[in-house]
Amino acid sequence: MTPAKRKAFEKALVALRKKLNGKTPRRIEPNRISDAEVGVDEDEQPLNEMEQAIASNLNRADNALLGRIAQALERLKAAPESFGECLECGEPIAEGRLKAMPYVELCVDCQAKRDRNMTGTATRRKVTDFL
Repeated sequence: MTPAKRKAFEKALVALRKKLNGKTPRRIEPNRISDAEVGVDEDEQPLNEMEQAIASNLNRADNALLGRIAQALERLKAAPESFGECLECGEPIAEGRLKAMPYVELCVDCQAKRDRNMTGTATRRKVTDFL
């Protein structure tokens, strides 16, 4: 990978980190303060709890993505020549995959193997599913 391409990926990673850091955490206020309170609508409380769970999961996903971005920036700083290479097999990661996810660590084949090992079955069927 050329130094210019590495610089472009670094800029993309920094921009993505800045965007995620600029977001305020999602928060859904509870619709009742105590168990004694009963809302007007009996479906209101379960819906509110579901919205809180979704917001919490989205916040966790954002934090995990920030961690992956930090790791990618560290790899880029520590060993710039090997940035864009799969951490498992050492083969180059497809440029389209890196453009879509500049923090990606694995090539398509190694990611497929990891997905298969985690689930027992393949979760992706075509090469385009990885882009």
